Amino acid sequence: MHWTAWVVVGLVILNAGWMTYDGSRALLVGDYVTPQSGRHAGQLGPWSKVVAGVGMQPRSTLMKWIFVVYGVGYLLAMLAFMFELPGAWWGLLVAAILGLWHLPFGTLINVVVMILISLPPLRW
Repeated sequence: MHWTAWVVVGLVILNAGWMTYDGSRALLVGDYVTPQSGRHAGQLGPWSKVVAGVGMQPRSTLMKWIFVVYGVGYLLAMLAFMFELPGAWWGLLVAAILGLWHLPFGTLINVVVMILISLPPLRW
């Protein structure tokens, strides 16, 4: 596997792994990981404003499940990509596009993933 593919794998694990963890934790204990102190104590990230803007409650059970299902799906797409399964490149691209709403870090990571998988060594 080309070194840029390993960067993609690492970025996806970081992003999708976090979303899976955070959504699972929220389902189990009732809330996402938030700052414990300071000006933003108890507040969700900027992604919550995007979600609220389309009419969903960021702390709803549905949104927590979306985190988990998206995270697991993205991780599965990454595994398919690693094993170069047919259609895996497109699956990874779709997963990265679907994650652009997760501001700020998810957006940044997904943009980098989209750029890297579009480069000639990984485009297949």
